Amino acid sequence: MPLALLALAIGAFGIGTTEFVIMGLLPEVASDYGVSIPTAGYLVTGYALGVMFGAPLMTVLGTKVPRKRMLMLLMGLFVVGNLLSALAPVFSVMLIGRVIASLAHGAFFGIGSVVAAGLVAPDKKAGAIAMMFTGLTVANVVGVPLGTLIGQSVGWRVTFAVVAALGVVGLVGVAKLVPDVPRAEGVRLRHEVAAFKNAQVLLAMAMTVLGFGGVFAAITYIAPMMTQVAGFADGSVTWLLVLFGLGMVGGNLVGGRFADRALMPMLYVSLGALSVVLALFTLTAHDKIASAVTVVLIGALGFATVPPLQKRVLDHAHGAPTLASAVNIGAFNLGNALSAWLGGVVIAVGYGYTAPNWVGAVLAAAALVLAVLSAGLERRAGAPGPVVAGSVPTERRAAVHH
Repeated sequence: MPLALLALAIGAFGIGTTEFVIMGLLPEVASDYGVSIPTAGYLVTGYALGVMFGAPLMTVLGTKVPRKRMLMLLMGLFVVGNLLSALAPVFSVMLIGRVIASLAHGAFFGIGSVVAAGLVAPDKKAGAIAMMFTGLTVANVVGVPLGTLIGQSVGWRVTFAVVAALGVVGLVGVAKLVPDVPRAEGVRLRHEVAAFKNAQVLLAMAMTVLGFGGVFAAITYIAPMMTQVAGFADGSVTWLLVLFGLGMVGGNLVGGRFADRALMPMLYVSLGALSVVLALFTLTAHDKIASAVTVVLIGALGFATVPPLQKRVLDHAHGAPTLASAVNIGAFNLGNALSAWLGGVVIAVGYGYTAPNWVGAVLAAAALVLAVLSAGLERRAGAPGPVVAGSVPTERRAAVHH
């Protein structure tokens, strides 16, 4: 794998850390600013919304900018946002900093996926995408717990300053290691938008929303589920999330490896197994050991879908994949927001803390149905390979051989 993927993974590590570390620091931030925990929760909501809207916005703005330069600009924006959060004198300024940082998220992963896939041979594209996303998964194992520990020990502002420093490292890495990738000749914004006329692109994004939404339906409420149902101490939740992160790392690498060999079978297995495991979580949540094992499996199966789904979007938006790739990253956050809301609804109406697991199981099963439908439509069209979205000039691959 090219060293450029390491630079992309470092950037992904910083982005993943800043996205999730705030969840463990909400009490400290709320206390410092004198706001309630629900008000501090806007720092999470604002970031998610920034990712959803920022992904297409920043990608559109960057259509005329070479991809390497755009990646550098996005990492610069990420650094500015986290520094603003670290230095914010009032809560509203910190919220603005969070939103600024979030604007880089979707576009970085979207453009980064295209660049990563272009650095390797066609039969290794999903593996290259998975290598970049490894930075995001490792962030949940190392970055988030360490950032939380730093924030609780020496202050949450130090955590965001460290994350900004990680952004600088990622920026330098992109500048030094990522090759200059020429923009596709003749590709315009209308070509990028034309990809959304392709039913396969839309189906892949819907699978992203539902499949990963199934994961977050359960994980969003893991703290009350594990403490109130499984009987873990409050302090154990951090380590349970580390287990979830370890599952994500393994699932991401396995998903990337097998998606290059058999993409749709990989989706069938991961989505089907995810639905079953989420349904079983309503039972295993009552036992400490069984629930811990289940948390690992949910992380592994959930993230095993990421490389194949991202590659499928790239394949079917061939020729103008950048916007579709970025919007698919936003789709993950849409799934997170939708499933967290649905999980909260079933708890609120009195079905208990394990009820979100059933919500997740249904969402994952729906994603599996869409995967089968997508493959059926592809076979009916007689096009087993990537489908070209409209009349788009073929992009010149900038392959780097090591």
